[in-house]
Amino acid sequence: MKKIQVELGNRSYPIYIGSDLLNKPELYTQHIKAKQVLVVTNTTIAPLYLDKVLKNLVNYDVETVLLPDGEQFKTLEYVTHIFDKLLASKFSRNATLIALGGGVIGDMGGFAAACYQRGIAFLQIPTTVLAQVDSSVGGKTGVNHPLGKNMIGAFYQPQCVIADADVLDTLDDRQLSAGLAEVIKYGLIRDSEFFEWLENNIENLLARDKQALAYAIEKSCLNKAEIVSEDETETGVRATLNLGHTFGHAIETGSGYGTYLHGEAVAIGTCQAADLSRNKGWLTNSDVDRITALFKKCNLPTTPPEQLDSDRFLELMAVDKKNVNGNIRLVLLTKIGEATLPIDVEKDLLLQTLSNYGRK
Repeated sequence: MKKIQVELGNRSYPIYIGSDLLNKPELYTQHIKAKQVLVVTNTTIAPLYLDKVLKNLVNYDVETVLLPDGEQFKTLEYVTHIFDKLLASKFSRNATLIALGGGVIGDMGGFAAACYQRGIAFLQIPTTVLAQVDSSVGGKTGVNHPLGKNMIGAFYQPQCVIADADVLDTLDDRQLSAGLAEVIKYGLIRDSEFFEWLENNIENLLARDKQALAYAIEKSCLNKAEIVSEDETETGVRATLNLGHTFGHAIETGSGYGTYLHGEAVAIGTCQAADLSRNKGWLTNSDVDRITALFKKCNLPTTPPEQLDSDRFLELMAVDKKNVNGNIRLVLLTKIGEATLPIDVEKDLLLQTLSNYGRK
């Protein structure tokens, strides 16, 4: 088992990475301070892993909440189901919430924990590649709104993250590929050697080679832990983690939540950001080709949906947390392995990407 520490002073916490971690009670119990525990999961994950988690909690007063599976259910309405259970069961401020699932469950569970009685402890047990390498680490929690993705939320750190690589055995191929989009991101924004490793090992990752997956998860978590430790609330370098996300969130919102998986939309958005970086004169044609080729090898889409024209993209991208004074601000690449902080982009260059990319 690997242990990576997210250094945040008195809010520091470990990320445990390894195999068979769901069957290690000590990983749970050392981070649970009182008897009341609520496990939040979804209808897909519950039949697979809920019993394993509950076996580690036999000495606790445990309740469960099962939510439907999908991005379209990441709303205030469904978070209310969590609050209903906490209140009906008379959970106190000393209770612990365990989020067992992918990024949607982690975001919703963490947001409920942040809000209930102004904050109760929570643990992250991510069950997808995307959640293990990205969304479970760093304390971003929240829900979507019909007008914008992740616009309602809070920074709220977990007590720990338990990333059991064995749960990826039941992950479907589409979800696996979507998670790799966030893995590629780390190579693009700050680790060119890791990007090259991914180019050489992507087939092993898609084949679910345990050694390759463990390395990719560990490397991604190390990168994210370093960034979050330096900039917890995204006032600086943490914003680089949003490479491709402004485009991607527009695609998710404009297409209807759940049409594209988050990683699929981010893959398209990252290709658009790479194209825009080329328009700025920073990336070469060869750089953009390498980036696009790697996403394609992951069986990920690389062109935006036809129904989103430039005007609709601009409308959707205007609703973004990085924007300032109404200006669309984007993370771009100066080279593979180096990203900018969010910058104002010339509208003509942005329109060139929105109008032409994927439709040349």
